[in-house]
Amino acid sequence: MASNNIKYTGFSLAKGKDLTGDDFYDVKTIGDLTIAIVCDGVGSATEGAEAAKRTTKYLMNNFKIRPKTWSIEKSIKSFIESINAILYQESQINYESSELVTTLTIVVIQGNRLYGANVGDSRVYLYRNNKLNQLSYDHAMDEEGFENVLTQAIGIDTEVQPYYFENLVEKNDKILLCSDGLYNVMDPMQLQKGVVLGAHALVKKASKLMEDDLPDDTTAVVIDILQADELTTLKQQKLEIPDTLKVGQSIDGYTLTKPLIQNERTWLVHKKTKDYVLKFAPTEAKEDPMILDLFVKEAWNAKRLKADFFPKAVIPKNRTHRYYVMQLFHGEDLDNYLSHKNITIDDAVELASTLLNMSQFLVKYDLVHGDIKPQNIMIAKDDDENLEFKIIDFGSITEIFSNDSKAGTPSFLSPERFQNEAICESSEIFSIGVTLYLSLTGKYPYGEIEPFQTPTFKEAKKPSTFNKNIPDWLDSVILRAIAIDKQRRYAHYSEMAYEIKHPQKVKPFFAKNASLMERSPLAFYKGGFIIMTIINFILLVWMNA
Repeated sequence: MASNNIKYTGFSLAKGKDLTGDDFYDVKTIGDLTIAIVCDGVGSATEGAEAAKRTTKYLMNNFKIRPKTWSIEKSIKSFIESINAILYQESQINYESSELVTTLTIVVIQGNRLYGANVGDSRVYLYRNNKLNQLSYDHAMDEEGFENVLTQAIGIDTEVQPYYFENLVEKNDKILLCSDGLYNVMDPMQLQKGVVLGAHALVKKASKLMEDDLPDDTTAVVIDILQADELTTLKQQKLEIPDTLKVGQSIDGYTLTKPLIQNERTWLVHKKTKDYVLKFAPTEAKEDPMILDLFVKEAWNAKRLKADFFPKAVIPKNRTHRYYVMQLFHGEDLDNYLSHKNITIDDAVELASTLLNMSQFLVKYDLVHGDIKPQNIMIAKDDDENLEFKIIDFGSITEIFSNDSKAGTPSFLSPERFQNEAICESSEIFSIGVTLYLSLTGKYPYGEIEPFQTPTFKEAKKPSTFNKNIPDWLDSVILRAIAIDKQRRYAHYSEMAYEIKHPQKVKPFFAKNASLMERSPLAFYKGGFIIMTIINFILLVWMNA
């Protein structure tokens, strides 16, 4: 679930007048996971507080590096078994008894699903429709008078068997994690009323009930589900993915007119008096969850990323098939346009501004386009006969700093992308620079690169070598954008955008091996004049000697 769909609070108080207690908690959002942990160090153990702290940190750190092939269930159980073994063995070596002992409760939220486990008597509750429901199971004795005696805890024995559970979460749900210090003071009705106020108010209420003299360390974490995760909701919809599509076919009132792409999954359609573009999920999405995930994400991005440089897109609420609808943009892609006409310098500046504005817009969402190239840029003329551009292909949009993204076209990829470095602003700027170079010269700066080819990058020629209309300042901007060494390239969109808007501020950009004559003709001739003067002086002295 996206972090902006979730809010969480946590609070802990030590018992009595103690300054510190044996409880420890943490809540973090790691990627698409929200993880909350509460540990209650067993007071009878010498190192209970240390065990609580180490268990919490161990689990949180392991989720940061969790193997992507592991399920959430496998991760939770494996990490719990591992920290249990570590603490138990360390206790036996250092104390010859179990002294690093703690209870544990953990929840992981991904999409609309809640995964959880507990060991001991710290608890997890789900508050829904004004009712509080316990999801965890107390590992404690049932006999009267022995209710606080644990049957399981982290670090107490060689093996541990956590109680594991899963649930779906809904909008307005609240998840409460707490140590026994809270529910031993507050009855179920008090907990139910207090959870809506958040963790801090809940623990303070417990302290007030005990006249600020809590009999045990008391900790609470409250997670608020502000809204359902739209991506998961979209994926779970039962929608048909047609194997074949044909002209004249009607789907939800849209009549298919003609396919726009060779794979026949993107169609020009007509509904009532207007034309639209429909993009259907690939047939492979029926069997491959990963392909389905990618298409759902593409449709979701198309819908939510609203800006002038993107075509408008919607996901109809009552659709029966898996597709999304886009505004029809009357024009042609830039690649086709360049096959019969050149763009002007002013057009190139407008194109650069559009691509940079688009990129700066996406980075606010921690996204990058991933496949900037002429084929993904639509071009048309406005009412004043000026060119305007729209960026397409929502399927390539990916998270910035992703290092496993396959997005991109080889001829537009920066050198470091071929070394599997993470996609970032600098690598996107390289793609923008290649697009500008190709648009103005009709040539690739480093030649056309085929898929699976390992390219060799040599210094590119100035764009003005092929197009004499290109001014020196734009030469420098493009060359800096496509610099082989990323240290010499623009690091951020804002840097390139500033120079595009302020040509007079652009400093000349030269290849690393450029001669002094290229870098500064005046300095070259001045130096030559001085050297010749010195040589003539020496010759004159020698001749008169």
